[in-house]
Formats: sequence, structure tokens, C-alpha cells
Amino acid sequence: MSAAPTPASAFTGAVAAAWIRRAAELISADADRLTRLDAAIGDGDHGLNLDRGFTAAVAALPGDVPPGRVLIAAGRAIISKTGGASGPLYGTALRRAGKALGDAEEVSAAWLGGALEAAVAGIRELGGAQPGDKTMLDALTPAVEAYAASASQGMAGAAKAAVKAAVEGAEATVPLVARKGRASYLGGRSAGHLDPGAASSVLLIRALADVASRAEG
Repeated sequence: MSAAPTPASAFTGAVAAAWIRRAAELISADADRLTRLDAAIGDGDHGLNLDRGFTAAVAALPGDVPPGRVLIAAGRAIISKTGGASGPLYGTALRRAGKALGDAEEVSAAWLGGALEAAVAGIRELGGAQPGDKTMLDALTPAVEAYAASASQGMAGAAKAAVKAAVEGAEATVPLVARKGRASYLGGRSAGHLDPGAASSVLLIRALADVASRAEG
């Protein structure tokens, strides 16, 4: 993991910043759908809150700094500006990922995979959820596992595999009964609905795939 990455597979500060910007774009474009999903089993503010949080993250992006510092800055902004549970969860994930990258100016696809694993661990520790609880982890856990398994293909190939796994994981939340979060209060009535956190997690992974493809293209 400490070996110098090839230019085609390097995750740099510029790529990290592009990831946050692209995630903000996708979330803004899909905010209404995310809010509708949340209205069915939650507080009905997921899309609005995330749009606000990622807009703040873009505004807080630092200049020419290592990718780890970019993610930490974005995470802090999201925690500060995002209401509900999604702010602390997404913000913690990005901060954990950033800390895992340290001050390296550029990192390999495999190293980034380790940072994504740290991000998921942070979400799991903070929220107390596990895959199968009908949360964002049902999309993120398989996505990060797929990324790690495909890291030898480079950042773009690994991120593409992660998107496929994230989509499948999110869709698998539909029949589940929620065991964590606001949706858990509904008991069996939470079944039959796509989890909004899983849906927004797909957007975060898709944003990574988009910028990785551009970086390697």
C-alpha cells in the first residue's frame, strides 16, 4: 500500500475534491426523490439535508492539499451543516477515510479501498447498524467489498464494480424490515420501501466512479 501509485490510478487532492463536487451535483439533482423516499419511512428531509450538507462541503474544499485533508474538510462541513442522522454519518465516513489516507499526496486504488473500509467502519460504529438493518450500510458494505476485490483493475474499474454492488445492495433493502433509525419505529410497515440512506449512498459511490473514470481516461 505504501508503494507509489502509477499516475493512471492515483487518488490525489484534485480527484478527491472532484469526488465531493460530483457527489454534490448528483445529490442536488436527486434531492426530491431522496426526500420522497424518506417521507415514506422517515422524517421526509433526507434529500434536503444532504443537499445542504454537500453544498457546504463543496464550499469548504481547501486548495492544493493532499486527498486526506480534502475529505476531512468535507466531512467536517457536512457534520456542521447537515441535519438529522445523515450529517454525522456521512461526515464521519469522510473524516475516517481522510484520516486513513494521512498526508500522502497521492494514493493507489488499493490504498483508497482501505480508506473506504475505514469510512464504513466509522458509520457502523457511530450508528450501531449492521448489513441487513435497512440502512446505508446495505449499499455501502457490498460496494466497499466489491471495490477492494477489484482494486487490481485500478481506481476506475474498482469504482465501477462498487457502483454495481451498491445498486444491488440498495435495491435489496426494499423487502427488509428496518431495525435501526427512524424507519425502525414503523416495524413491519417499513418493508416495501427503498431505504433513503442506501439510495443516497449509491450516489456517493457513483460520483467516485464518475471522477475515477475521468481521472484515468
